[in-house]
Amino acid sequence: MARQKPNWMGPAIEYGPILIFMGIYYGFDRIVTAFPHEILQNTTQLIAATVGLMITTVIGIAFSLYYDGKIPKVPLITAVVVMVFGGLTVYLNDETFIKMKPTIIQTIFALVLFGGLFIFKRPLIKPLMQKAWNMTDEGWRILTIRFGFYFLGMAVLNEIVWRTQSNDFWVNFKVLGSMGLMVLFIFSQYPVIRRYHLPEEDEA
Repeated sequence: MARQKPNWMGPAIEYGPILIFMGIYYGFDRIVTAFPHEILQNTTQLIAATVGLMITTVIGIAFSLYYDGKIPKVPLITAVVVMVFGGLTVYLNDETFIKMKPTIIQTIFALVLFGGLFIFKRPLIKPLMQKAWNMTDEGWRILTIRFGFYFLGMAVLNEIVWRTQSNDFWVNFKVLGSMGLMVLFIFSQYPVIRRYHLPEEDEA
């Protein structure tokens, strides 16, 4: 049964885990100074931030289930990948796995979009975006293909960044860089959205 959700809850669930991740990563030295426990002293800032990401992701999923009575598919897929690769990172004390997480998620999104379009003939971007954009089926098909290639490109880019750059650079890219690239990509699709736009009933 769905419950009335506070207006701030949606953004908190969506952005809370990544903000906690950033906060722990960049505030790790202060945390260790304030709480000089052996566990904190024997771990790295990225692994500590990963633990924070995992905990807040589970909390976010629990709140979604409590308020909405269900868990949306995209956050659920993300949460599963976070728990699997985050768990491997912590258990094996190996930062490689959490760095691979964006690659896996982006690749899954791309495969789902391409599979939905070419196997099931369904542009899966449409049910996610149709409240914001009203387009013809051809417009949704083009946009689905472009989003699929975008996610593949981001997967490749993440692999290049984490394998060649420092942890600080990768964290900044993961949070700020990827978000900025997504915004730029969406804005770059405006000509397609405008070309295949369907007028609302009151516009006709």
